[in-house]
Order: sequence, then structure tokens, then C-alpha cells
Amino acid sequence: MSDLSASDLRAFIPARDYASSKRFYASLGWETRDVDTGLALVRVADGQHFYIQDYYIQQVAENSMLHLTVTDAQAWHQHVASVLRDGAFPDARVQPPKPQPYGALVTFVHDPSGVLLHLCQWQR
Repeated sequence: MSDLSASDLRAFIPARDYASSKRFYASLGWETRDVDTGLALVRVADGQHFYIQDYYIQQVAENSMLHLTVTDAQAWHQHVASVLRDGAFPDARVQPPKPQPYGALVTFVHDPSGVLLHLCQWQR
């Protein structure tokens, strides 16, 4: 029988300004490194990655979402707000954590290209 197991899923997200997007994710504390021309790998945590691509279509960016389970949505809100405070990423924004009907407290972050991050703290 064939082994059809999988071990890693990596999304590709668009970047309106590739350099700015890489700086944004690095400023969140995530390892960001170029892996090819116009393609950077972002390492969020062990085994958790996604790619930033130097490619942009507004409708694609504004309909792209990444969901990340976090321990403390409030702490992430404070961290992202501090990253945005100096104005280096004028198109990025963060919303205070909000309870969701599916049992999570979520901090929503819009990156500089409009991609929406769901920083999700599951409620017990």
C-alpha cells in the first residue's frame, strides 16, 4: 500500500510591497528568509511556515487569510500594536481581541498587503 501521509502545508500570500511585507513579518519576531527571487519563507514556529511572494492582486490579497493558534491573543494584540506604533507599516492594522462564536478569542491583524491574520486563542 502507498504511503499518502503529509507533514507540512505552506500557504503562499501576496505582497504589494515585497520588502515591506518581509520587514513586517520579521518585526513580529518571525524568521523571514529569501528562498528564491521574489519568494521568502516565513517561519512562525517549529513546523509552521508560509511563503511571501513578490506578486500582488488586490482581490487575492484582501481575500487571503492565515489562521494561527496562539496562547495569548491579548499579548499578541499588544505586541502587534507596539510594532505598528512607529508608523513603519501604515497600511497594516490590528484589532483588539474579540470573542468568536466558534469558541475562540481572536486578534485580527491586516498585514501591509491586506492579508488577514487570525491570531486565535482557543477558549477552554
